[in-house]
Amino acid sequence: MEKASWKKLLLWLLAAACFFPVISPPLALLGGVIFAVLLGRVDGERAARVQPYLLQGSVVGLGFGIHLTAVFHAGSTGLAVTAGSLLATMGLGWLLARGLRVERTTGQLISAGTAICGGSAIAALGPVLGAQPREMSVALGCVFVLNAVALFVFPGIGHWFALSPEQFGYWVAVAVHDTSSVVGTAVRYAPEALAIAVPVKLARALWILPMVALAAMSARKPGGKATVPWFVFLFVAASAVASFWPAGGPVYPWLVAAAKGGLAATLFLIGTSLSPGMLKAVGWRPFAHGIALWLVVSGLALWAVKHLV
Repeated sequence: MEKASWKKLLLWLLAAACFFPVISPPLALLGGVIFAVLLGRVDGERAARVQPYLLQGSVVGLGFGIHLTAVFHAGSTGLAVTAGSLLATMGLGWLLARGLRVERTTGQLISAGTAICGGSAIAALGPVLGAQPREMSVALGCVFVLNAVALFVFPGIGHWFALSPEQFGYWVAVAVHDTSSVVGTAVRYAPEALAIAVPVKLARALWILPMVALAAMSARKPGGKATVPWFVFLFVAASAVASFWPAGGPVYPWLVAAAKGGLAATLFLIGTSLSPGMLKAVGWRPFAHGIALWLVVSGLALWAVKHLV
């Protein structure tokens, strides 16, 4: 009992330490992975409950650093690209799942996570599809691992292809699964990339609602419910406050700094869930499905932003 207690205490002390500016998002994620390897998964249920609230609060806080006009410009510009990419990703995901003989529900969850916003889409769609805990874990594990790879690899790829901050912002919003990793990756590249990536990614998050509604009708489970992503609207409200109430100017940088710290803490907690046991449970077929789908989507999105943005 005492042994478990000191591990829990250490977990939350390290999560709190992520709020210091010296801890970057990649370093926080790496620290979480190392923690999981050395000490195993600690206080996993509580960490899983805290993650979404911490992430959503951090996204709202970032709104205080992005002007409202940039939010609407980025969201409206990416609307057509978003709709087309969602349909193409889901279709390709279905074909790859059949070809690799991935379980149907697991394949649908991975495809939805790749198409929209990673863990949030999987969590919303799973109950509607009647997904078993093992299927949910497999899909989430696959998405989380690919998020970790993107956080470390994508900034280097962006510099290699000489992407502008605007181009990089659009690319990561389409190609990276979870909002936390999108924000962390954009922060590493340039502040201007963050101003594009966040609103485009949040615009994609809104597609969770019609996706879940359609899945409920297809499965003939009208009782399936989608969680309304209220934090998206709060993000817009925060941006509006910062844009039209200059009197709060001295406070906004502190709120943005706290939001970035919350993001790092979120990534640390995500890293603590990436234990060797979880990776082994995923198996190679779902991983092959997720990686193949991700590579195609990332490659096409990179070509599109390089030539069309």
